[in-house]
Amino acid sequence: MRDVNRKTLSVLVVDDDDADAMMIEEALQLSDADVRVDRVGDGREALDYLRRTGSHSGASRPDLILLDLNMPRMGGQQTLAEIKEDDTLKAIPVVILTTSAAGADILASYEHRANAYVTKPMELDAFESTVGQINRFYRDVALLPR
Repeated sequence: MRDVNRKTLSVLVVDDDDADAMMIEEALQLSDADVRVDRVGDGREALDYLRRTGSHSGASRPDLILLDLNMPRMGGQQTLAEIKEDDTLKAIPVVILTTSAAGADILASYEHRANAYVTKPMELDAFESTVGQINRFYRDVALLPR
């Protein structure tokens, strides 16, 4: 049973692919009306958002980060490493959500302290289901720092 008093889950999607980002946002909205989704297009912008600098000075701290690996300017591995090395950010759960199933990417993500590594399914229903499961886990099962 859902807790009607719980706060809205705030998710930061870090993905340069507009179609993927739109599908992630739609899947999150389908699985939970009480989710707020913000999106940035690369790792450099993600760090600006998280540190509330530049055009993101009014950004709110997300409860969860969904991070793609392959992006311009600053890729997911470097972004993850910087988040997890920053004392003010490292407690935010980061789920790698990417197309790569390469063993080296998986290992490097966990070495940089990713909370989970999930590959993006190619089929729409499976994609929505996977994102919905991530959302439900962090909304209903995991206890998050607030």
